[in-house]
Amino acid sequence: MTYPVVNKSLAFELGLLEEEYEKILSILGRTPTYTELGIYSVMWSEHCSYKNSILKIKTLPRSGGKLLVNAGEENAGLIDIGEGLAVAFKIESHNHPSAVEPYQGAATGVGGILRDIFTMGARPVAALNSLRFGKLNNERNKFLFRNVVKGIGDYGNCFGVPTISGEIYFEESYNDNPLVNAMAVGLVRHDKTATAKASGIGNPVFIVGSATGKDGIHGATFASEEISDSSESKRPSVQVGDPFTEKLLLEATLELINSEIVVGIQDMGAAGITCSTSEMSAKGDVGMKINLDEVPLRDSNMTAYEIMLSESQERMLVVIKKGQEDKAREIFEKWDLNCALIGEVTRDKNIKIFYKGKLEADVPARSLVLGGDAPVYQRESKVPDYIAETTTFDAEALLMPDNFNNVLSKLLSDPDIANKKWVYSQYDSQVMTNSIVLPGGDASVIRIKGSKKGVAMKVDCNSRYVYLNPYVGAMISVAESCRNVVCTGASPLGITNCLNFGNPYDPEVYYQFSEAVRGIGDACRKFNTPVTGGNVSFYNESQNFAILPTPVIGVIGLIDDVSKIVTSDFKQSGDYVILIGKQNSNEVGGSQYLKTIHDKITGKPPLIDLDFELNLHNTLLRLMSESLLNSCHDISDGGIAVALAECCITGENKTGCKIEMNFVHRDDFELFGETQSRVIASTSNAEKVIALCKENNLDAVCIGQTGGDRLIINEFISSSIADLAKSYFTSIGIIMD
Repeated sequence: MTYPVVNKSLAFELGLLEEEYEKILSILGRTPTYTELGIYSVMWSEHCSYKNSILKIKTLPRSGGKLLVNAGEENAGLIDIGEGLAVAFKIESHNHPSAVEPYQGAATGVGGILRDIFTMGARPVAALNSLRFGKLNNERNKFLFRNVVKGIGDYGNCFGVPTISGEIYFEESYNDNPLVNAMAVGLVRHDKTATAKASGIGNPVFIVGSATGKDGIHGATFASEEISDSSESKRPSVQVGDPFTEKLLLEATLELINSEIVVGIQDMGAAGITCSTSEMSAKGDVGMKINLDEVPLRDSNMTAYEIMLSESQERMLVVIKKGQEDKAREIFEKWDLNCALIGEVTRDKNIKIFYKGKLEADVPARSLVLGGDAPVYQRESKVPDYIAETTTFDAEALLMPDNFNNVLSKLLSDPDIANKKWVYSQYDSQVMTNSIVLPGGDASVIRIKGSKKGVAMKVDCNSRYVYLNPYVGAMISVAESCRNVVCTGASPLGITNCLNFGNPYDPEVYYQFSEAVRGIGDACRKFNTPVTGGNVSFYNESQNFAILPTPVIGVIGLIDDVSKIVTSDFKQSGDYVILIGKQNSNEVGGSQYLKTIHDKITGKPPLIDLDFELNLHNTLLRLMSESLLNSCHDISDGGIAVALAECCITGENKTGCKIEMNFVHRDDFELFGETQSRVIASTSNAEKVIALCKENNLDAVCIGQTGGDRLIINEFISSSIADLAKSYFTSIGIIMD
């Protein structure tokens, strides 16, 4: 094949800026080859280099707490949970691929994040996802929704990992650009972890797993541009997954790591061989000499350019201790997988790529990577014009609904709030038999076999809040995700994030991003939950829509004794219902009530007092450790009325309650406002719960008792549990069936 002439115009076509092309010329001291230009184009894409985000990301707390590795050093975050065990976890986006090929885009998102976990030496034990789509009155959105869910379910179910938690929202801004964020969690012993660092001059380099094909070429570049009319033509940029091969790769990889012959190992995700060779080399301050003739191919006509940029799935790059080549081959042959020696670690710190007797590329490893010579930018920032309008919104001018029972029913049936059983029933949530708290609660919990401990996990983000105030909204995302795991009895240990935004060259978008990162950082420092790693996804917009800023937070929490787990549903009649935390502060801005009932996303989001929030966490954990709470449920979307309804209808007993509250604000704001830092709890010992809260300077008020078959709130709401359950459990299924 005759390659195109390399020049500035070609660099532009591959997504490089003029200044970046000039920088490549300066680094190499010559014009790059076509393969080298392709290598730089993917490694310096936003998706791989974080060039427009890294300066902000570095302000996050990325060490400390119980972290065993600092953020960004390895394939995934790693947190000590005692007894010689650690949790590996990470979240990443697969938004653009899912927009054009929803089934494979979502499936390979799951596969990629699972590989990040088991390359750490950890066995995956749970998967989660955060999904955003346009409204379901649009057939295209229903098609995307249906196939993303099927892709997630099919891959996870075939691989054999339980998908046990997630969130799904529907909003017009995601019409052309759905968000598909996949998170995975694994367990590993401290002495069985692996590193992504290459070292040892002369050590052999292997490619293992599936053969390399032409799927996914320039996938990283595709993920670094806006969705447009031409995006459909880029389906070849979407990888094709094979969960059965991934399952074999998991077992082979863990056996290889346990054999203690691995020096370093990394998943071939974005940018394939290019990314894994350069990043592993740069981390170890070494180079690699790679012979592409030895790479197992699905298509014998592939060029060096295509082999280097392919993002074919289920592949790893592994550096093995010299002299242990046969042992590595033996393990992979046992699992019927490719294991090909393609190169060696070198002293000269360059990546040298040979193919068919020709030197195709010779570039310094550090010139390609984050923290090396990859470009870094601080973009222009500007407060969005819309904020001047939204902050002056007069909520008091809203018409008061004439029937609050109808409002509650409409909120419960809104796809944002309604039960997502239509989705999670397609996922195997109990494979591996570790799942204790299943989908549908505040957070999900798995047991650690052989231990009394459990791990709670949750993903969360209220993008409406972030849109209205990026700093406050992002703090709330962290606070609420931590509050959700606390409601199960778990202490939050760390977070991972998936930062989904529009075009960073838009000053208003960069403001949203910068302020959101600042909010995440402040909240994480307060809660001592370091950021273990994650993903930035820019360019989530099309010609018609720009997404609401959506910094998704994934949190891990530790439960010392799983026998003391608390769930959100009322368990029995006669319990006292306690409102713990903030009383309603007349905050309705950005609420689900405004969106669903009044068709508005406006106002100021609720305030968040991080000190108060932390006190709430600590007090709740003490109450649970003393077995004083029979249930605990975060008050969030839809306010206290929706939270109480969920407590009544989500358990096996479906127990009603009668509530008497002292309203000091508008009735609708009291019922449906979303004031932060508060929960609904039930207890058999209200006096002791309230006393302990008072001892900790925390508000706690008994507002009623459980029992009967109705939810009654003052004179405003009186609905049967059966009617509420029908609204809550059937709406999405009716829409999608």
